[in-house]
Amino acid sequence: MRLFFLSTLALAFAASGYALPRSTVNLLKETVHVPRGWTRHSSPSPDHVIVLRIGLPQPNFPVLEKHLYEVSDPAHERYGQHLSKEEVDNLVAPHSDSIKAVDEWLASFGFGEESIVRSPAKDWVTIRVPVSLAEEMLDTKYHVWKHDKSGDYLVRTTSYSLPETLHEHVDVIQPTTMFAQFKGAKSTLVWMDETETVEVQHGKTRIVDPATGLAVDPSCNTTITISCLQQMYNAVGYEPLADGGNSIGITGYLEQFANLQDLQTFYAEQRPDALNSSFEFISVKGGLNDQNLSNAGAEANLDVQFAFGLSFPTPGTFYSTAGRPPFMPDADTPTDTNEPYTDWLDFILSHPNPPLSISTSYGDDEQTVPQSFAQRACNGFAQLGARGVSLMFSSGDGGVGDGDTNPDTQTCFTNDGRNVTRFIPGFPASCPFVTSVGGTQHFPEVAVSRFFSGGGFSDYFARPAYQNEVVNRYLKNLAPGTYEGLFNRNGRAIPDVAAQGDFFRIFLSGTPIRIGGTSASSPTFAGFVALLNDARLRANKSPLGFLNPLFYSKAASGFNDITVGINGGCGTQGFNATVGWDPVTGLGTPNFGKLKNLVTSS
Repeated sequence: MRLFFLSTLALAFAASGYALPRSTVNLLKETVHVPRGWTRHSSPSPDHVIVLRIGLPQPNFPVLEKHLYEVSDPAHERYGQHLSKEEVDNLVAPHSDSIKAVDEWLASFGFGEESIVRSPAKDWVTIRVPVSLAEEMLDTKYHVWKHDKSGDYLVRTTSYSLPETLHEHVDVIQPTTMFAQFKGAKSTLVWMDETETVEVQHGKTRIVDPATGLAVDPSCNTTITISCLQQMYNAVGYEPLADGGNSIGITGYLEQFANLQDLQTFYAEQRPDALNSSFEFISVKGGLNDQNLSNAGAEANLDVQFAFGLSFPTPGTFYSTAGRPPFMPDADTPTDTNEPYTDWLDFILSHPNPPLSISTSYGDDEQTVPQSFAQRACNGFAQLGARGVSLMFSSGDGGVGDGDTNPDTQTCFTNDGRNVTRFIPGFPASCPFVTSVGGTQHFPEVAVSRFFSGGGFSDYFARPAYQNEVVNRYLKNLAPGTYEGLFNRNGRAIPDVAAQGDFFRIFLSGTPIRIGGTSASSPTFAGFVALLNDARLRANKSPLGFLNPLFYSKAASGFNDITVGINGGCGTQGFNATVGWDPVTGLGTPNFGKLKNLVTSS
């Protein structure tokens, strides 16, 4: 039967102009050590379906990167002249030789054009394939792996090979070696007084920050509201336009549903002028919009209530992307859907008009994401930045550790087979083309102490030029030998900025609760970026786009410097907050009034 199939296939390919590739030697393309905490469980069914994503090289990406930095640098004559979707697609398109080589390889296994899904730039090819055929194509063996702590399951391999002639035409193929658990900034949601109804009280004696001169209601030290953030960040009285061309987006994953009834209750209490307004819901890959009040998601509610509450009446969009681990290896779940953020990235890159400010409160340990995949995802974020989109990601809540909020149970070891102690940066926060947001608390502000503001240095990405001056100054002031060997002194440093990340009052399933984490910091910061974009658009200027080159240069004086706090983890005190940039709170928290004046003068 197999011989008959191949003979028939060969005739079909000959008629269509395809030729079966000559026999060639398979060479190892990628191999990984199984991350700590994963145990081989069983063999998957041969019929288990894998959605394979094949990344073709982007030979002109350095040109795109050059464009990105020119249009994002306020000192450059091209500042704000963002590229169109079509221009970006052309710059990341693979060479025709790569498209042909991959097509011929796929054709040799029976995949014609009707079986292939291509990205708009044709730099990604997606196919659905049973695991038995995937093993043949990649010369490997898949297994079901179980995560000891969470009970999650993944179907993965630890290595795969490709024909020697194909290596130069393929950057990455996943899911193969990726053991990441894409979760809400790890254990980022910290619940407080779950059953307590917290009354918002307005004190008569306001607290003044001597460093900034700003004053806030004393209740803001125990309960964060929209009003508190407006006071802390100098935005009281600013009213954005509803129809000025501005927009803001929130990404939602893992069946986190943003509940409209909870949003209205939140608005009634904290933003009454927004009552009866809503946001646009967009489903990605079948993402649901469950409005059962009992199924409301804490993460989703936190994100939309504060991001959209701060930026009202700026049009908001909530993206619900399908796919939720854990995958259960049984007949009821034949398709492994556990990397939903790549589906969102595919979708948003194909969208002609994405929101101008987008916040994501999800991520994982950088070392659980193969570097080849991390680089390609990061390149996708660069494409959005070049088009004028500002991307915010939570820096995580594990300090310098692995995301576990309990310092006694953190496992800070490398996944490279050496199992040596190492600080654990997070991804996508470590991508140099996004803005990583750390957490603060109280007023005057200090770095969050209870669950630690994620920060440190990437092991995958080199430090970008825009960070060199401030990061080198921080490292120079570290005592000689501090944490020697525990972090990459030449890596991209995180976070870039910070915002309040504790005691946030939201409504969840009809009940007011307080909640915290850098999951709160990122949508908060995105809300203020939306206000800055409103100010830019009113001044007939372009949206801000990729923020970091601006923040580390002209706009650096628009931040409230945070000088108190640490981000302990891995059995250490972690790094310290200090004057200037630091790997706990970055450049600091936004002073909207100052930033507005700075960005509208560019």
